Amino acid sequence: MTTSRPSGRQFPADFLWGSATASYQIEGAAAEDGRGPSIWDTFSATPGKVLNGDTGAVAVDHYHRTAEDVALMKAHGLHAYRFSVAWPRIQPTGSGAVNQKGLDFYSRLVDQLVEAGIDPVVTLYHWDLPQALEDAGGWPARDTAYRFADYAAVVAEALGDRVKIWTTLNEPWCSAYLGYASGVHAPGRENHADSLAAVHHLNLAHGLGGRAVREIVGAETQLSITLNLHVTRAASASPEDVDAKRRIDGLANGVFLGPLLDGAYPADVLADTAEITDWSFVQDGDLETINTGIDVLGVNYYSTGMVRKSQTPRVPGDGTPGPDGHKSSPLSPWPGTDDIEWMAMPGPHTAMGWNIDPEGLTELLLDLHAAYPDLPLAITENGAAFDDEVAPDGRVHDERRVSYLHDHIDAVGVAMDKGVDVRGYFVWSLFDNFEWAYGYDRRFGIVRVDYDTLERTRKDSSYWYAELIRTGAIPPVESAPELG
Repeated sequence: MTTSRPSGRQFPADFLWGSATASYQIEGAAAEDGRGPSIWDTFSATPGKVLNGDTGAVAVDHYHRTAEDVALMKAHGLHAYRFSVAWPRIQPTGSGAVNQKGLDFYSRLVDQLVEAGIDPVVTLYHWDLPQALEDAGGWPARDTAYRFADYAAVVAEALGDRVKIWTTLNEPWCSAYLGYASGVHAPGRENHADSLAAVHHLNLAHGLGGRAVREIVGAETQLSITLNLHVTRAASASPEDVDAKRRIDGLANGVFLGPLLDGAYPADVLADTAEITDWSFVQDGDLETINTGIDVLGVNYYSTGMVRKSQTPRVPGDGTPGPDGHKSSPLSPWPGTDDIEWMAMPGPHTAMGWNIDPEGLTELLLDLHAAYPDLPLAITENGAAFDDEVAPDGRVHDERRVSYLHDHIDAVGVAMDKGVDVRGYFVWSLFDNFEWAYGYDRRFGIVRVDYDTLERTRKDSSYWYAELIRTGAIPPVESAPELG
């Protein structure tokens, strides 16, 4: 893969360069030191749910290797490290008694980061709901939002003296739609009405949990939420295709941005989904709670999509395995859109099958700035999976990943040139890890992990990113093999 974008773009001296991970994807130690089971423990242990039967029981064993891993972060020169706290490690059943050993683990991690000169950025929820809360109804149940607020307060009390940047939720779109509509993520439920209730209760959890953190941490709190906002285009200018894009935009972006930043759900989304749910789970005062205000919006970006109005409505899958080994779902993750067809996107593509489109990131940032001109933004995830191999010289020459990062970071700079207030960039991910329903088959890391020995090996992209952080300027792609 080559790039036509120029190298050398200089970023501001105070721009925050970081990397991101998630607890279930890297920690392992799934049954150690009082940690309770999460929905991902249950889901990944269920035959047929995850490729190759992989689980996060060991992952990359970060729980036992934090000192080694923080040293790697320091070697990169990271300004910040975005990690998630495993709720079942703090409250094994999601409520009630607190597991002190779990809090101690994160306290040690924060201390190590601070000592290394790295700002800890805490994500309170990255999909690993305690199984006991799922058994009680999960995110479609209102009580889960209140339990989240209690949990947020516990973590804020423990870490708030050293952590100032707090993210409530990571990608609630995935939690709601992949978890409760299509069922391809934990907990694997398939009910469109439940997925929309989950949307609201995740939003409510953000409001309740965010307020709890602010009350404890105080005026220095920088509160955030991370959204995987979709860049979707209409296949043509026909009214039917334009309307298909409108409907997807509402379900992908509007149901989160609306209540979070405007204090209301979009009226067209409520109308579009009226046959699925009456939205009676939205109670008096909820929207004011959700609209608690944020200090920065986290933006996760990987690819773009295109839709059109289908002439032949979608026929739900029959549950048989697809070509990649995944069980197809009888339901789409998009409630009420069986008459919308997703188009195949032109390449190049990553190992995930996602198209590579840096211009889409610029477009997204410009659209957000136009809608919310005073809202600071941060790229909290961006990266690519490729089929990396260790070369005879012992190095991983991942030129395609370097090209991907080069072009997407430049795309952020283009948006900044046009006035968008972007405060930082976090590469996904620091390590190869458990990639959810794909198990260990997809590698996103700038650091390779040998899953047999758990040895860490810095890839060319790792050295390239470290040079970017050191200089604040985008290095040429071809320089990466020489930087190690």
